[in-house]
Amino acid sequence: MTSKTEPAGIRWTSQDGLDLFARDYGPAAAAGIPVICIPGLTRNSLDYEDVAPWLAARGRRTLAVDLRGRGRSASGDPARYRLPVYAADIVALADHVGIDRFHILGTSLGGMVAMQMARTHLHRLAGAVLNDIGPTIEKAGIARISGYASSAPAVTDWDGAVAYARHIAGDVFPHYTDSDWQRFAARMFVETPEGRLQPTYDPAVAAQAPSWLMPLARFVMWRNFRRLARNRPALVLRGEHSDILSRRTLTRMAACSSSVSAREIPGAGHTPDLSEPDSRTALAGFFDAVE
Repeated sequence: MTSKTEPAGIRWTSQDGLDLFARDYGPAAAAGIPVICIPGLTRNSLDYEDVAPWLAARGRRTLAVDLRGRGRSASGDPARYRLPVYAADIVALADHVGIDRFHILGTSLGGMVAMQMARTHLHRLAGAVLNDIGPTIEKAGIARISGYASSAPAVTDWDGAVAYARHIAGDVFPHYTDSDWQRFAARMFVETPEGRLQPTYDPAVAAQAPSWLMPLARFVMWRNFRRLARNRPALVLRGEHSDILSRRTLTRMAACSSSVSAREIPGAGHTPDLSEPDSRTALAGFFDAVE
């Protein structure tokens, strides 16, 4: 199973010596401030294989990353699958390719990385799009994701991979065709030289924080988001049926600052795949209005 023609690949080294990977959709000499796309918890840069070239065609160099432990990036110490480390990895990428300031388009966990950047590297962050994520994460969504993400799925062939993809995401993308599900599965699994399928992420990335830590984490994330909202332009997208980002949280986020715009994407769950007409309209409006 194959995807579209590969963009240029970039490899860079993290501060702790991991070999990391990103896809570069160019153009390097684009006038607009570049966009770095960061995927969700168990996802990888292929989730942006449609929207990244669309952004690049609109005049912004666009890079899509494989966070450590995902895709073509190396795994490492599970204790370092943490937001401050992910943020440092993104800064190392920007330094490697010579980008001073950048926007982040972050889906789910990727949006949490953007909020972390607002705390630790605000001077590098030009703005952010948070795709179906906020400082308060709903318990139902956490339970659903942890139910499948923390162990490697028992998949032996591509038909099984497609069936598994439908099982975990069928409610999110009810409009997907058979071809869409094949592409979705191709992002989730890779075929080894021996012909076996293995997931494109280290199951350790999904280890949950202790329950006692969650209120503190929520407090910190709201503090980080307010710092983002008060200093940089931000767009928050919410899938209409999301079980991660509630409508109440979306409203509260939008009220933090006039620089925050919010859009609910009809028919989408967690997360919008950014091909939806409403998503593209919101993204175009946001990026047309910022540097």
